[in-house]
Amino acid sequence: MRILVLLARISAVLAGILLTFITVMTCASIVGRELLGSAITGDFELSGAATGAAIAMFMPWCQAKRGNIIVDFFTASCSPKTNAVMDRLGALLLAFCFGVLAWRTGIGGLSSYVSNSGTMILGFPEWVVYACMTPPFALTCLIAFGQVFFGFDDQLGEAA
Repeated sequence: MRILVLLARISAVLAGILLTFITVMTCASIVGRELLGSAITGDFELSGAATGAAIAMFMPWCQAKRGNIIVDFFTASCSPKTNAVMDRLGALLLAFCFGVLAWRTGIGGLSSYVSNSGTMILGFPEWVVYACMTPPFALTCLIAFGQVFFGFDDQLGEAA
């Protein structure tokens, strides 16, 4: 699990770098539009693509840190053992969902690559975004499966 958490942390750092790039590019585009009368061509295409990839890249860290929303209104009065079982069941369902997301995103990326699909203005290849999303989805799936089988070690995120 420690290796998975380390990979999740690296993925989150890369997502942060990507969001920083988006912010700098958007600021440069706005300043260019206001001062020079010319924005960065296709800035909204690049922002959309990078944001989608960044969101996917934050998912493994979110799961490793148990950052997903837990609605405990109905389970607050349950025993710790019951809550632990439900947490593992939730992690199993999440693992299944992210496994399907990784599978379908990978297939979508291959389809986009084969069809040479690109964005409308820049022609930026769409498969690149899929390629950035598939590994984090698969990593999130693996982390959730690890939590199902090994439990939720809250110290894991701090140690890696």
